[in-house]
Amino acid sequence: MGRFHRHADGTVHSHDHDHGDHSGYATGAQRIDVLESIFAENDSRADINRAIFESNGIRVLNLMSSPGSGKTTVLAATLDALADQIAVGIIEGDIATDLDAAKLGGRGAQISLLNTDNGFGGECHLDAPMVNRALQGLDLPGLDLVVVENVGNLVCPAEFDVGEHAKAMVYSVTEGEDKPLKYPVMFRSVDVVLLNKIDLVPHLDADVDRYIAHVRTVNPDVTIFPVSARTGAGMAAWFDWLRRFVERDPA
Repeated sequence: MGRFHRHADGTVHSHDHDHGDHSGYATGAQRIDVLESIFAENDSRADINRAIFESNGIRVLNLMSSPGSGKTTVLAATLDALADQIAVGIIEGDIATDLDAAKLGGRGAQISLLNTDNGFGGECHLDAPMVNRALQGLDLPGLDLVVVENVGNLVCPAEFDVGEHAKAMVYSVTEGEDKPLKYPVMFRSVDVVLLNKIDLVPHLDADVDRYIAHVRTVNPDVTIFPVSARTGAGMAAWFDWLRRFVERDPA
């Protein structure tokens, strides 16, 4: 069975993983009806996930980024700072390997690994049914916060509700200041952006104010934290936001 994506411009993209064909662009009312049904099914499962989380008093954050932004390093630093204050579960999404899950191990969090490799390249995102399956790897009554570390990708993950209460993303200064303009759906969908690796700014042709301005061009109300997960710069503000988020007051 193929996987389908709808994009903000109305384009419908067919991913037929059974045959390895990623080239199909579908049009026509009948196909669109089928695709809308697929997304409706995902959204229905997301509502089920959210109800499960809420019945256990859990807040859920969907954490997204491109590959190499430092998302797992941000998570590791977050666990080191908060694991003795907040009971955290991680749903770790990767196309293949357990490398990121291993990096987060031993930091006080429960971890449930999701590999999306299906033999035809793997899914480029997590969806609500995948997250639902991953819940079997977590002791939900013992958790305050679940972070879904999504597959590294600046397109697909933004389109799928997985049952979260908020979306956040990690955006590195090494990716270039143009990414919010080139991938507006991702930046528009999130509540928080962590502008990571600011310790590298002196070594790059980078202007943090310009990065922030481009993010605000597509999402004027987003919360932005310039941070360095490696040095700890700016991370205290992120930790405070997470504490308020768990307390249901992220403002």
